[in-house]
Amino acid sequence: MSPAVAHNARQLYGDIFGFGLQAGATLSFLPVYFAHLGASGFQVALLTAGPAVMNLLLSLPAVRWLEGRSLLRVTFDMILFNRLCYLPFLFLPWLVGPSAEIWIMIALTALTMLPGTVINVSFNALFAGLIPPEHRATVVGGRNALSGLSTLGTSLVCGWVLTALPFPANYQVVFGVGLVGLVISAVFLARLRDQHGATPHRAHPLLALPGAAFGRFTHIVQTTARTLAAPTGRTGLADQVANLGRLRGPFGLFLLAYFLFYTFQFVPVPLLPLFWVNELHLSDSTISIGNGVFQLAILAASVGLGTVAGRFGHRRVLVVSAALYGLQPLLNAWAHGVPLYMVSAIMGGVGWGFAGGTMATRLMDRVPADDRPAHMALYNLAIYLGVLAGSFLGPVVGDWLGLRESLLVSGGLRILAAALLLLWA
Repeated sequence: MSPAVAHNARQLYGDIFGFGLQAGATLSFLPVYFAHLGASGFQVALLTAGPAVMNLLLSLPAVRWLEGRSLLRVTFDMILFNRLCYLPFLFLPWLVGPSAEIWIMIALTALTMLPGTVINVSFNALFAGLIPPEHRATVVGGRNALSGLSTLGTSLVCGWVLTALPFPANYQVVFGVGLVGLVISAVFLARLRDQHGATPHRAHPLLALPGAAFGRFTHIVQTTARTLAAPTGRTGLADQVANLGRLRGPFGLFLLAYFLFYTFQFVPVPLLPLFWVNELHLSDSTISIGNGVFQLAILAASVGLGTVAGRFGHRRVLVVSAALYGLQPLLNAWAHGVPLYMVSAIMGGVGWGFAGGTMATRLMDRVPADDRPAHMALYNLAIYLGVLAGSFLGPVVGDWLGLRESLLVSGGLRILAAALLLLWA
């Protein structure tokens, strides 16, 4: 690994470590917080469905806006603005009641996807440009391992905080920890260097970055509005994506398999926190330990990802791990207490630890180097269509069958998705 690649790998490790703080705090406990506030399954689903809708609306305009721009600088600016959207989470319990708080948090979560859409399109392409193919599995595995370690430690600490402090101050502290993690992530991303040695903001002092990012974010909002209303008689990159010609070949079936995987993955997501709180009656401390076990299993799988994928191949590991991931909702459905809940966390963590890394690597193998942004945009659309479909399907199935029965069905659907990955990925 050359010094330049090693430098960027270290920054990417620091980025994911900071994001792990957010994952172990805000992202892990926000659905549980919603359950304590009395949210419905539909409202919990909107935490993922809202961002998915925003992503679907803005992906193609974001691709058009990215044409000819520095992926390094744009990615950093949008990540910085995305982080600022989480700041109001700290103060809402002091300002509004529980019902209003639920809807405001849903709206803020959707708002994060205005810059988040650009990030989703640009980051994978940026990663592929900064890390050569022979080192990607190692870096992806290392990032997954650090994410698991960071999320594990944060989740356990947050579990203690949730037990030690009264509600809702305990959750305000948890959301504050998540915000600190996002700041750490942004600091490391600011140190990435392109092939010419340039960083995202080499000429700007750190305190000037928020203003610079806001200016460029205002520009992307204006550009998005214009491109959504613009005629389609253009031949730019976004129009190449929009005509969907790439989907007629093998890449189309590949994306269909990924779309169905994400659809079936998200069916149980809005149901699980409601099941844990309302059916299993688990405490916040127990849920935090379960989250920690899940992240520890991801960590263990991620450490061995490079070795296992090198021996058996990314495709085979992807299929087996996707099937293993399906055991998580199945075991929850069979649970009547803590033991099976913990076993489900282990199975789900091992499955996702292998699947998450191999999906990214498999995607980069299938995307041509000279056409990354357009293919990544199509991949991004497939993901968020799946997230949207699964997030709304979950509450519908939950209301129809009940929480426990719906988890059984969703486990079967995840295993079906593994079979489709075997056929098409």
